[in-house]
Amino acid sequence: MTAGGLIRLEDELRRLKSEDRPAVIRAIAEARAHGDLSENAEYHAARDRQSFIEGRILELEDLVSSAEVIDPATLSGDQVKFGAHVDLLDEETEKESAYQIVGVHEADIKKGLLSVSSPLAKSLIGKSVGDSVAVPAPGGDKTYEILKVTYK
Repeated sequence: MTAGGLIRLEDELRRLKSEDRPAVIRAIAEARAHGDLSENAEYHAARDRQSFIEGRILELEDLVSSAEVIDPATLSGDQVKFGAHVDLLDEETEKESAYQIVGVHEADIKKGLLSVSSPLAKSLIGKSVGDSVAVPAPGGDKTYEILKVTYK
């Protein structure tokens, strides 16, 4: 994963431990004070939320402890690799788009962060500027031309 991805995971982990966990513990205590737990929807909702938070904390701790950070700025060339910023041209619509290929856990397509395991990234890896790539899509293959590859 990239350093930015690791920082985002660490921030989420810190927030879950310092804010969300104590808040759900308070919510459980408050719901207990209302009496009969068997019919207390607030209590059950708070317990469900606590279960989710604890599971996510465990998942994030595992991810952070085993993360291998790659600095894309140390890479170069015009061939697409992990960490590359890639400018593409949709050959059908002539629309340009830009993505950075990142780890699975830091992907966010709205921010242009493309998971390395996505069909588009898999098609791009190993290709160079000027190459056309075909990407399987539900409505048929889409083709893109690689306009630019940078490492920042």
